[in-house]
Amino acid sequence: MKKLENLQWSPKWVSHLGCIKGCLDHLGIDISDAWLFGGTGHAFVINLHEGVCPSGPTAWKTIKLFQLGRNIGYTHDGVFGFKGNEDFGEVQKRAWEHARRAIDQGQPCYGWELQVPEFYVIYGYDDVGYYYSGPGCDQGKGPKPWQELGDTGIGVVEVYSVGPGQAADDATTVREAFSFALEHAGNPQEWIFQHYRAGLEGFDNWIRALQEGKASDMGMRYNTGVWAECRKYAVGFLEEARERLEGRVDGLFHEALAHYKVVSDNLNKVAEAYPWADQASDEDVLPVDDKSRAAVEALQAAKGAEAAGLQALRKIVQALK
Repeated sequence: MKKLENLQWSPKWVSHLGCIKGCLDHLGIDISDAWLFGGTGHAFVINLHEGVCPSGPTAWKTIKLFQLGRNIGYTHDGVFGFKGNEDFGEVQKRAWEHARRAIDQGQPCYGWELQVPEFYVIYGYDDVGYYYSGPGCDQGKGPKPWQELGDTGIGVVEVYSVGPGQAADDATTVREAFSFALEHAGNPQEWIFQHYRAGLEGFDNWIRALQEGKASDMGMRYNTGVWAECRKYAVGFLEEARERLEGRVDGLFHEALAHYKVVSDNLNKVAEAYPWADQASDEDVLPVDDKSRAAVEALQAAKGAEAAGLQALRKIVQALK
């Protein structure tokens, strides 16, 4: 077995960034959780299925995360492919070869759905397959036969290696992260799938599903955990950006912070009402009751603050040009 010592994921609701953080820690690249979430724009994203399906947090095209990651000091390389394509077997092989080559060179890796539909750090390999760490196996597990990767109902192969890069200046990092967040909130067709909505329309999907008794039990708990985590780090990123850019646009950062703290506080209320439960099922829907009505009120307050927050981000983008 070939293994990278002391490589584990950093437990996060957003497993994608939890894996990247684990890779960065292994490489000795000192980036705070807030700077990672915010600099990639993910802290300001929201994506909700019309039935609050648990797929919402991952069912959007995330190519900008890779591009914006360069701004905060790391690079990506890897393999992506679909089970439905004729070259699926070749894609699996290329992913396997990429991971082994990277690990041989001391580069940490991560991939999609080595166990459940989440991302996992790949810390080693043997003749059979991958050894990994992630949701449900913090301390590690394996081997996962390499021929099985992506051979699932979702049917996607993703394996990436992470390396050091040259960070952009802080103003560029902030401006481009906010520009992406604003674009994503506008529901561009190239990033958003059918039956899902981003930005304020994402909040509308969430609220409507609760009001109509159509929200998935599991999806409600999972989406709430993810988006509450994101807005917590949105607040942290704004605070760190204000410190890094002290004297540039202090008033605008203060304005944005005031709004995103309201978003974060209200999503935390929803998370407290609907914590994660292992027995939750995507087949079950939540009833319309006092708890769901209170959640709707909190989401409406969060949506209002989000709308104002997005306007504040737009002002910061203009000011930093």
